[in-house]
Amino acid sequence: MTAEKPKLIIRMAELEDARKISALSRKVYGKGENYTTEEVRGQINNFAEGQLVAEYEGKIVGHCATFQISERTARRAHSWSEITGGGFAARHDPNGQILYGMEVSVDPDYRRLRIGLRFYRVRRELCQHLGLKGIIFGGRMPGYARRKRKYPEPADYVAAVVDKQFRDPVINFQLNQGFVPIGVLKDYMPSDTPSGGHAVHMFWENPLAADAKLVTQTPHDRLPQSVRVATVQFQMRKIASQTEFEEQVEYFVDVAADYGADFVTFPELFTLQLLSLEGEKLEPAQAIEKIAEYTDRFKEFMEKLAVSYHINIIGGSHPTRMENGDIRNISYVFLRSGAIYTQDKLHPTPSEVRWWNIKGGYGAEAIPTDCGPIGVMICYDSEFPEMARHLVDQGAMILFVPFCTDERRGYLRVRYCCQARAVENQCYVVMSGVVGNLPNVENMDIHYAESAILTPSDFPFARDGVAADTAPNTETIALADLSMSSLLTSRQSGAVQNLKDRRFDLYRILWKG
Repeated sequence: MTAEKPKLIIRMAELEDARKISALSRKVYGKGENYTTEEVRGQINNFAEGQLVAEYEGKIVGHCATFQISERTARRAHSWSEITGGGFAARHDPNGQILYGMEVSVDPDYRRLRIGLRFYRVRRELCQHLGLKGIIFGGRMPGYARRKRKYPEPADYVAAVVDKQFRDPVINFQLNQGFVPIGVLKDYMPSDTPSGGHAVHMFWENPLAADAKLVTQTPHDRLPQSVRVATVQFQMRKIASQTEFEEQVEYFVDVAADYGADFVTFPELFTLQLLSLEGEKLEPAQAIEKIAEYTDRFKEFMEKLAVSYHINIIGGSHPTRMENGDIRNISYVFLRSGAIYTQDKLHPTPSEVRWWNIKGGYGAEAIPTDCGPIGVMICYDSEFPEMARHLVDQGAMILFVPFCTDERRGYLRVRYCCQARAVENQCYVVMSGVVGNLPNVENMDIHYAESAILTPSDFPFARDGVAADTAPNTETIALADLSMSSLLTSRQSGAVQNLKDRRFDLYRILWKG
């Protein structure tokens, strides 16, 4: 006897679903009001257990997003953007007593399948499984705008619906699900014109709450307790062949792997050492054309190293020619699974633009690894706090910064900013720089570096916020064990809690994509 697979299933969302969920959101809400792929990844990385999709015959046709938060925060006045951390579920608190509902959306072509009903049921089950007091959210009231003249106060409109004087499709659905209004959230979502921008402050009380014990679900359960990282301070020197360059790279990968490192990081533009193979000094435009020729072999070589040494490699950065002819400074990330990710440098320095005509890239996405999500910021990018915050909102816990600076002042700009990023985002930052000289390569003559592995400045970490560092201008490698559990604990109960204490009611970062 064989049974057919169910056509409609409700399951936890996965990172691979992010683009499809974003597309569904665009179909439901329209362009500009939809979730971005980065926001969806943030929701999953911040609280995987609370993110659901409805899948009909293999197609994602519904999306449900939740997170935990303190009862005090959930009950007081707030807007949607404020409570959800700009749509990333960035305010998820594993010790929160309330499950907050930030999203339920269904493909309009599949609205007769009672998908919303199924989502509400699974939400209640999750709330009871976690031992929470209940569920709170801001519910739409789409009939309000038509009756605003009669009910200038939205609370009076809600009271009339509860009193069964007329129906509001959304409010009545939520009432039927056991939710009760506890007020009105004014200006909850200004773009929701049918609701007048307001929302009904809804609460469902867990009937088992009195006997329940809070089950703290955190990324601790999905992450290793500790991650070992290595940073390579790489010396630029004249070489006789590409094989010599590859041997130099493999040596450091081998050392890092011998020490059991999960990640090894190389510096920005370290592949420009290959230009020393040229017999004469190339003009900047010629140099970039030449280095771009090495891209395919570089990627193939680094991918093999990552897999064969079973280590994740942050491949510094490499100038790469794009299909439209532009040159971008790109960091290639080679995972030990064989996967390859890229991160463009968004902010080329004035000298990069002047000498090599390098263009800034677009987007900053957290990269999923077997040690949790990470982010990459190439040198100058670390001096712009918006990028680090965007990556951390997506769930990144370690930020890797390949850099290339010519003298100490330039180095210190990167160092001070990286330390600031570690403090303000309560994350780890790994810096990797080049040393040595390349006299025959334009704009790569001299270098200064003191590579380091930086931590937040709080009691669980090193006193000076430095887990490991290197001697100035010396080719070497530094390693450190980074505690994921200490990092997550400090975000919730540290002496300062920068991520938790952000004023979402005053400011937010809006990325255009």
